[in-house]
Amino acid sequence: MPTYGTPFIYLCRRMLTEKTMEKLRILAESAKYDVSCSSSGTVRKGKQGMVGSTVGGIGICHSFADDGRCISLLKVMLTNYCMYDCAYCINRRSNDIKRATLSVSELEEITMEFYRRNYIEGLFLSSGVVRNPDYTMERLTAIARDLRLVHRFNGYIHLKSIPGASQELLNEAGRYADRMSVNIEIPKEESLKLLAPEKDHKSVFQPMKLIQQGVLENKEDRKRYRHVPRFVPAGQSTQMIVGATKETDRDILTMSSMLYGQPTMRRVYYSGYVSVNTYDPRLPVLKQPPLVRENRLYQADWLMRFYHFKVEEIVDDLHTNLDLEIDPKLAWALRHPEAFPVDINTADYEQLLRVPGLGTKSAWLIVNSRRFNRLTSYDLKKMGVVMKKAKYFITCHELTSQFSQPVIGINELRPERLRPLLVSKAQQKRAADEKQLKLDFGDDGVCV
Repeated sequence: MPTYGTPFIYLCRRMLTEKTMEKLRILAESAKYDVSCSSSGTVRKGKQGMVGSTVGGIGICHSFADDGRCISLLKVMLTNYCMYDCAYCINRRSNDIKRATLSVSELEEITMEFYRRNYIEGLFLSSGVVRNPDYTMERLTAIARDLRLVHRFNGYIHLKSIPGASQELLNEAGRYADRMSVNIEIPKEESLKLLAPEKDHKSVFQPMKLIQQGVLENKEDRKRYRHVPRFVPAGQSTQMIVGATKETDRDILTMSSMLYGQPTMRRVYYSGYVSVNTYDPRLPVLKQPPLVRENRLYQADWLMRFYHFKVEEIVDDLHTNLDLEIDPKLAWALRHPEAFPVDINTADYEQLLRVPGLGTKSAWLIVNSRRFNRLTSYDLKKMGVVMKKAKYFITCHELTSQFSQPVIGINELRPERLRPLLVSKAQQKRAADEKQLKLDFGDDGVCV
């Protein structure tokens, strides 16, 4: 739940009872550990007689628009009671924490009142599992249905899919939600069984498959019929916990790559493990989450999605974990000096994407600009190329022996000598701090 000033709290208390406000505080706190709440990929235009819209298909939950605006989302749980006892979860049934449950009507009222006051632009709704998966999923679906049909709410809605819920309920929820997600949490089945004995990967993949099937069928229906309502237009997302078990970055990225092979999977989120249940011997005790490792995983994820890297290029048998001192793209370049230097004026787009310091935008600008003139380092700087990195891996108009002394690149310096030049002291310190947090997991996966 976002923190607002005193006027916000005052207005909330005027429109909601003290009891409801206390429930909201508890449930918003319980929901903060789920990070898979982006909203990109959907556009709902304003309609006559309806309330709200999505803003240009850009995210809502504490994400940022292209112009820098922070776009907010009501991120809350329907209830933090749960029938499961997952070791890594703050809401596990054995935890002695404050519990609360919002009724369907209470949550609908909160969402609409907050929206009318411009506090939020959408809803991210999850829930602990109570009674059984169908009972919980039915209540989530009822909220989405009432917001759309009764309150005429046309803003963004993200629903968590409950593993084990029936296909009928998932299909109905998909007609009202913009995005649906179910979290994998742990990439390997054996580790998931260790920390969450009541769960398995089958219960997670099944709703993913059903949602995917619904999206694909909806696309075919929309080709034949003009006014078919869209089904989960923003696709699916999921989340994996980093650092709670002994899985390597290779294990995590292999799972991500498999998920991105599905046509409806839009985002995989990585959440550094937060020590919320320090009493459980199956879990590591960390002073802080592994944020550097989490950042490197997001960078590697970006390489797979937009830079055409394969998992085995980023991590392999010799490098099962990502380098904490340097980004994955630079790490690959240092391991493959034979791929460089790259001639900026002749290399194709795929080759340019492999150069450290070049992004997708600058690579596109290079390919389109060099048709009119040979590019120089000055041109590259204007395009946004990070020459501090790129100069060791490229040649261009004046960076050749024809015009001056040959540039000292990766093959002249050798990777082992080049690496210290590209790693800042701050990066070295952050990586060292991260390494100090690494713990030894025994053969059974228990922290020792």
